[in-house]
Amino acid sequence: MFFLLSKTLGIMLLPVNFLIGVGVLGATLVATRWAGLGRRLLILSVALLAIAGFSPLGKLLLYPLEKRFPPWDSSRGPPDGIVVLGGAIDPDLSVAIGRVVFTHAADRIVATAALARRYPNARIVLSGGNSNLISNDSAKEADYMLSVFESLGIARERLTMERRSRNTQENAEFSKAMAKPKDGERWLLVTSAYHMPRSMGVFRKAGFVVEACPVDWRLGGTAHNILMFSPIAIEGLERTDIAVREWMGLAAYWATGKIDALLPGPGAEPPVATTPRSG
Repeated sequence: MFFLLSKTLGIMLLPVNFLIGVGVLGATLVATRWAGLGRRLLILSVALLAIAGFSPLGKLLLYPLEKRFPPWDSSRGPPDGIVVLGGAIDPDLSVAIGRVVFTHAADRIVATAALARRYPNARIVLSGGNSNLISNDSAKEADYMLSVFESLGIARERLTMERRSRNTQENAEFSKAMAKPKDGERWLLVTSAYHMPRSMGVFRKAGFVVEACPVDWRLGGTAHNILMFSPIAIEGLERTDIAVREWMGLAAYWATGKIDALLPGPGAEPPVATTPRSG
């Protein structure tokens, strides 16, 4: 039920979808005896779409998400394993085209591949099934991630596919079951910076101790850049949708007990290894 609601009600409530719906309702009411209400809804819809598209709203909503976890500190030593979350590849479009089709989150793949080359002894868990409400078994993101990593020279024996997960909670539970992390091992979690708070909260709840390795930043670091208006509305609308969707996800996960805090933050890190390891 949780997954179904996230893919129906959750999508309907995204700012662009919701405001377009309000506009369509307003246009419909204009031709009825509620024409005054219809005109007000149309004006409200256009005004709020303009605010979401051109104002810094999306940046302001994304900023606390992306800044919650700092970049991973490599001075702590090499990791034993890396979990990379899906979202970098569109599995349905990849099946339709017959080749890997990347999304805007492709940095998840690029960053993990770089880490895999830097730390040749680290195991890699590729966590991603298909997050669409209706999908088939031939469109699993982990399958395509596997082909990408192998093409980049990462040995197959280092790669573990987790191809059943449909959301972040399942990412954590299924990845832990496949990785079977041992006491004292250090695992990294690679996902987009704005998605890291929810991901870390869910992995902690699943009992899988990981270190945050955020990638795929959408914002710069200065207040000047954050407060600048967007010259292209579609970019602002995209940022607003991404941010609102993530905040909605955090609220839903917190309300249903899937995470212990509304905005999970950095906690106690595993101890630094005192014995040097190769890599």
